[in-house]
Amino acid sequence: MTSARHGGRRQRHRKWRHSIAGLVAAAVCLVLTACGIPTGGAPSRIPAAQVPYGLLSPVSPTTTSVPTSAYSVPVTIFLVAPTRQVLISAGRSVAPPGTLTSVLDALLGGPTAIESDRNITTALAGGVRLLSATVNAGVAVVDLNRAFGQISGTQQILAVAQIVFTVAGQLGSTVGVQFEITGAPTAVPVGSGAQVSGPVHLLEYLKVAPAGTPGSTATTPASSPSG
Repeated sequence: MTSARHGGRRQRHRKWRHSIAGLVAAAVCLVLTACGIPTGGAPSRIPAAQVPYGLLSPVSPTTTSVPTSAYSVPVTIFLVAPTRQVLISAGRSVAPPGTLTSVLDALLGGPTAIESDRNITTALAGGVRLLSATVNAGVAVVDLNRAFGQISGTQQILAVAQIVFTVAGQLGSTVGVQFEITGAPTAVPVGSGAQVSGPVHLLEYLKVAPAGTPGSTATTPASSPSG
C-alpha cells in the first residue's frame, strides 16, 4: 500500500518535471523567434543587403590633409618677333605675388623651346643677369651685370625695349626705367638711337613696339605664345 502510494507520487513528480521543461523550451523558442535569431543548428548565410553598412568591407581610418600644391601668377614679358625687328608679347607664370624681380628673371630666361621653333628670339644675351630691381616714385631701377653693357647696335635698342615694355606691363605704361650696370647708372639708346642717361619710357620705343600697340609702326598682328 505504501509502495503503491510512493510509486504514484514519483510518477506525478516525473510528469510535473516534463511539463515544466516543455514550458521552458516553448518560452525559449518564443524569445528566439521574437529576436529574429535563427533556431536551426546549422549556420545560414545572411543576405548582403541585411548586413549593416561597413561590416562587409571595413575601411581603416585615414587622415585627410589640405593639398599644398604650388600655384603661380600669369605675367607678360616681351621678346623679339620672328623676321621683324619689333617686339612680341609672351606669357609666363611666376611665383606669387609676381614681383618685378621675378618677372624680369622670366624675361632673361629667354624664349621657350616652342617659341624658339617659331623663330622668336631675344636681344638679351644669355649672360645677362639681373642684380636687383626696385621701384621708387614712379621709376623702376633695373641693375644688371656687365654682360648687358656688351650688347650693341640695334640689338641694344631691342634689349632695352624688352625690359622697358616688360616693366611697363607690370607697373603701368607711364613708369620710367633707370638702367644700371653693377650699381652704376648707365646711358641706354631709345628708339631713335639717341643715348639717354636718365629714366626712359615706353613711348620712346614705339618704333619697335609690338604690332597693334597704339602709335607703333609695326602692322603685322602680334601673337602671344605662352610658356
